[in-house]
Amino acid sequence: MKNVRLFVLILFVLPAFKTSAQSYFLLPENFYLQKDSILNLHLLQSTDFSKETGAPYQSVKTQKFAFYQGNKTTDLTGKAQDSILNYKTPEEGLALIDIVSETGSNEMSRNKFLRYLNDDAQDKVTEKVKNSNQLYFKEKYTIYMKSLIEVGKPTGKIFNKEIGEQYEIILQQNPYKMNYGDDVSAIVKFKGQPVTDATVMLYVKTVGGSIFPQKLVTDAGGNIYFKLSREGIYILYSKHLEASTDKTADFESWRSTYTFAFSSNNDLPNSYKEFGFGDVH
Repeated sequence: MKNVRLFVLILFVLPAFKTSAQSYFLLPENFYLQKDSILNLHLLQSTDFSKETGAPYQSVKTQKFAFYQGNKTTDLTGKAQDSILNYKTPEEGLALIDIVSETGSNEMSRNKFLRYLNDDAQDKVTEKVKNSNQLYFKEKYTIYMKSLIEVGKPTGKIFNKEIGEQYEIILQQNPYKMNYGDDVSAIVKFKGQPVTDATVMLYVKTVGGSIFPQKLVTDAGGNIYFKLSREGIYILYSKHLEASTDKTADFESWRSTYTFAFSSNNDLPNSYKEFGFGDVH
């Protein structure tokens, strides 16, 4: 059983976001907890992987904030304050936190929007924009965030729970039971169906603040595959973008993230600074 307390605060961002609005992520301070200990969660925003700021939590702008453990689902929308949630973990076993944010929007010039699309491999939309004489484009988006933690023991199958979000990343193996070099797979679904040729970015943040990115593409069954090649925090990110059916925007995107920690020897450091972030609270 992993008793190490892993205190980390990590943000990641695709290069495309350097030309667009800030992105938001949910991450726990501690991925390894014990029963009845306090889970601290942070909602963060960034346009650069090395710089981050806390985003105030606003329940009125959150569609869902749920804690899943075993067969139980706990609604956390009324328990969070500002950027921090303090929640006492009631049971042992894996737990999954899920947030769905209210739809937001970005407006960009044609050139910026094309760079944004090219960086994120949105080929079909890119062709549509190239063939248009429109000078500015508006994108509305919804963000789906998951984070998997261990409470006492890495038991249970909540890691591969399909929640039913419109755009969802679903792990197929339990990373807290795996060893260095093991293979992990995940499936990406849009409105319940596997997505073919979806770009998924994997970022691994290691001790000292080093970042290791890897671009993955889903196969015909919506699957991606990667190895637990380093100890640290693993972040999966994917975005699906289509022409909007709503007249308030030109395009609509659905952005999904899934975060978890991996340690093979139970001696990861327990401070923010050792992961290259410093004190941000």
